[in-house]
Amino acid sequence: MSTVEVLFTPTEYSALQDRDLQGTTCVVFDILRATSTMVTALAQGAESIIPVAEIAEAVALRRAHPEILLAGERRGLRIGAELTGDVDFDLGNSPREFTRERVAGKSIAMTTTNGTRALRACARAGTLLIAAFVNLSSTADFILKQRPERLMLVCAGLGEEVSYEDILGAGALCDLLQGDFSADGMRDSFLTALKLFRLEADDVAGAFAQSRNGQRLLSLPELREDVIFCARRDIFPLVARMDRHGVIRRLCLKECKQRRCR
Repeated sequence: MSTVEVLFTPTEYSALQDRDLQGTTCVVFDILRATSTMVTALAQGAESIIPVAEIAEAVALRRAHPEILLAGERRGLRIGAELTGDVDFDLGNSPREFTRERVAGKSIAMTTTNGTRALRACARAGTLLIAAFVNLSSTADFILKQRPERLMLVCAGLGEEVSYEDILGAGALCDLLQGDFSADGMRDSFLTALKLFRLEADDVAGAFAQSRNGQRLLSLPELREDVIFCARRDIFPLVARMDRHGVIRRLCLKECKQRRCR
């Protein structure tokens, strides 16, 4: 691998339309909670996830394909009929909702505030991965085997601002990959994320609790356990990838076995 950089804010990834990403592997982090939830859904047997930017897009998919589950949030809470006009979403954005009983074999149309926006911004990448602490090592193993020419770690952020937990996720991946980059290939953004993660590595859940997003979730009794859940590391040994059609699936089990993912 020759270069690696970290994009910290939505302003940075919104500008990706002006860059050639064909030879780039992008890894998107929305730790609290979209990417953690997407990985959890795939681990629990979901067939696929279709990230969409707007509520209306998700509702249109349901009307065209009644078997699709609807999932998503606005301001952290599950989308209800007051926002759609007549449809309550089946699931919110809490990874703990995505149990095997509810999602196995299902396709899920999902819309969140920042996560789906970041994924769309990276849609032209040569390879687009969905990562969180819950599948961190498997994602690193995949990258180390693929050895992309350019690697870009994308923090989804919160609103238009930087998100502390996303930087920690990117930094944790940098920590696993550091030995495979030359000093010339490591941008300052890589070093920033890496050093910040190492300061917090002994108590990631505690670090999440200091963030704006973490504090918001902790203030909601029904969602506070999501903070601890999303800080758990490597509980799902899988790699999640979004294809050219904008659909997220896990890589096949045979590929994962070759990368020590199971």
